[in-house]
Amino acid sequence: MVGYTLEEVARHNGRIEPRCWIIVRGVVYDVTDFMAEHPGGAELIAERAGTDATSAFEDLGHSSDAKKILKKYEIGWLAETGGRESSEEAPTSDLAVAEGVPIKKSNWRQRRKFLSMILGPCAST
Repeated sequence: MVGYTLEEVARHNGRIEPRCWIIVRGVVYDVTDFMAEHPGGAELIAERAGTDATSAFEDLGHSSDAKKILKKYEIGWLAETGGRESSEEAPTSDLAVAEGVPIKKSNWRQRRKFLSMILGPCAST
């Protein structure tokens, strides 16, 4: 596995580089090929591409199956953490800027509530 800097991950946001990478607990994933299959829609991943998506991933209460699927897309670790879990206070958990393009923080709790209303209990498993 390879260590990546925050700057390298930020470039892979689907706009600057065509691939979409995310960070979850200090591990870097290339989720480009999974986006079309994501049950919540590709746009949920696209909004977090190039950033630390740990908070969003954990706030949505992903199942153990989802965690196994994510593992298939692992490409490395965040060099700044040495592969350790990133903290909630990490600067990329709120907002990342790549090449001067701000990436918005989305309201994941609101989306989760919306998905729960539409999908029922299966939205949080």
